[in-house]
Amino acid sequence: MTTPLPLSFYDRDVVDVARALLGQVLRRGSIALRITEVEAYAWPGDTACHARAGRTPRTEALFGPPGRAYVYLCYGLHHMLNVVTGGEHEAAAVLIRACEPIAGLSLVRRRRGGQQGPGLLAGPGKVGEALALDISWTHHPLHEPGGLTLEPGTPPSRVLAGTRIGIEFAAPRDRARRWRFAAADSRAVTHRAHLRPSVRPGARASGRDELC
Repeated sequence: MTTPLPLSFYDRDVVDVARALLGQVLRRGSIALRITEVEAYAWPGDTACHARAGRTPRTEALFGPPGRAYVYLCYGLHHMLNVVTGGEHEAAAVLIRACEPIAGLSLVRRRRGGQQGPGLLAGPGKVGEALALDISWTHHPLHEPGGLTLEPGTPPSRVLAGTRIGIEFAAPRDRARRWRFAAADSRAVTHRAHLRPSVRPGARASGRDELC
């Protein structure tokens, strides 16, 4: 069994972790999924982040420690998996928007109602359904063996970036942030037409500067 990514992987800026999550592998039991699309959220200063409402029972996990899952229920239907990053009290996380299956395809397809093709796991609710997640997974340590883990994978050769999806309520500056990242080598990506080549990692002091 592959060793999970270390805690140090998560204990850094949320945008850096978001980029680095592309190509990494989510594993639960017989299912392994390569991450192909993510979105970064960070408070303070990001009105699209759930932590804008303050520290509540729902958002407690966002405030750390890093390396843990934050799973929330969207519209009463879809369970969304987020990866908590940064130091404690920073309230930052990366939403897993899309994946492609690399093991356990038959089980993934059963859980997804027999769907197939690149749209099988192109959407955060689809990822949560494939992994059979619910809010009880919130606070689960992704860097420890057992249950749900994040393991090393193969990073994409090129990264695409664009604005985040479904945050019309946020301030204009936050809606303009290019904090959605996707693997250019994968077809399992949502709203691909709105993505463009990303700034090369390391070309700026921080990925947080990447705005439209």
